[in-house]
Amino acid sequence: MTPADGELRALLAAERARAAERVNALSGDLEAIVEASRLVSTDDEHDPEGSTIAFERSQTGTFLEDARTRLEELDSALKRLESGAYGVCVTCGRPIAVDRLLARPTATTCIECAT
Repeated sequence: MTPADGELRALLAAERARAAERVNALSGDLEAIVEASRLVSTDDEHDPEGSTIAFERSQTGTFLEDARTRLEELDSALKRLESGAYGVCVTCGRPIAVDRLLARPTATTCIECAT
């Protein structure tokens, strides 16, 4: 294992922890929004006082979906790291530059194939 491997492993682990924390937080937020909508009998769709509960639920749901996708990407990168396939371009089979992996730790393609 090279120093870069250790740095990338630590980076992936830290980003995964943050993504999992975000998924948990957003899941709780979404549950709270849904519960709040059950407790309120007002017509929030015609309330001039800001965003509607439906909008908040939709927006939080989208954020949650994005966070889950990020978590899946990080899990996939960690699996590739364990199997020895991490840092290898899935398109051309050449190594992905360490600087690219440091900037985008879930990258699956080299710069040449990504452009």
